[in-house]
Amino acid sequence: MIEPSRSATAPAHVRALDFGHVTVLVNYRNGHVQCLLSAAAALWRDTAATGRLDVMPSVLATRLLTTGLLVRTLTPIPWPAPLIAKGSSASWGSAEHPAGALRPSPTRTTTAAVAALATVLAIKRLGTPSTTMHRLTTALRRAVSTCRQPATHDQAQAAVLAVRRAGWYSPARTACLEESAAAVLLLATRRLSATWCHGVAPDPVRLHAWVQTDNGVPAAEPPSTLAYTAALTIGARHQHHL
Repeated sequence: MIEPSRSATAPAHVRALDFGHVTVLVNYRNGHVQCLLSAAAALWRDTAATGRLDVMPSVLATRLLTTGLLVRTLTPIPWPAPLIAKGSSASWGSAEHPAGALRPSPTRTTTAAVAALATVLAIKRLGTPSTTMHRLTTALRRAVSTCRQPATHDQAQAAVLAVRRAGWYSPARTACLEESAAAVLLLATRRLSATWCHGVAPDPVRLHAWVQTDNGVPAAEPPSTLAYTAALTIGARHQHHL
């Protein structure tokens, strides 16, 4: 019986963010998220430096391999250390978010926003749940590749608010992921690019997706969005390829 290889690597579509007390791994192919506390996070960093699973307990290695956060290789292939992320104080669920009436959008913009949101919902439904994030990021990369100029902050904000309004009438789940993706698609119909961001914040660990302009300013977002560290960005000059 041939013993399985003890060599491994982290695929390019896996991102790791180090918040000090916890390291968060995000698989942008299947959407799996794994939190590693201090001891396990240290083992991830040690293994990243060598590409060998020798120092990692078999239970942890099996978990990471099963979820696609690591893949076996014939020879050791080291991978980058986790990105040092923004820390934040514990909110205990008390963070405030602004609420209020949405500003009306022109009929043409509202119709286009409905179409963009419907496209995102269709992308999510047409395939297996384990590849939803991959399908969505692929669609976003294709859309922004057709853009010719960056959107202004007012244009990006108008797109987000138009999609947000459309989401009020959607029978399907419409949260930050669907909303932000649809806003990028809506801008792309006008050949305007914006940066789609997906990030993580700690205490408690939470995920968020948002749209920002080329200067890094979030569009139609509360100040609390600044607590998130972007793990993946698509569009404008910040585009990352998976």
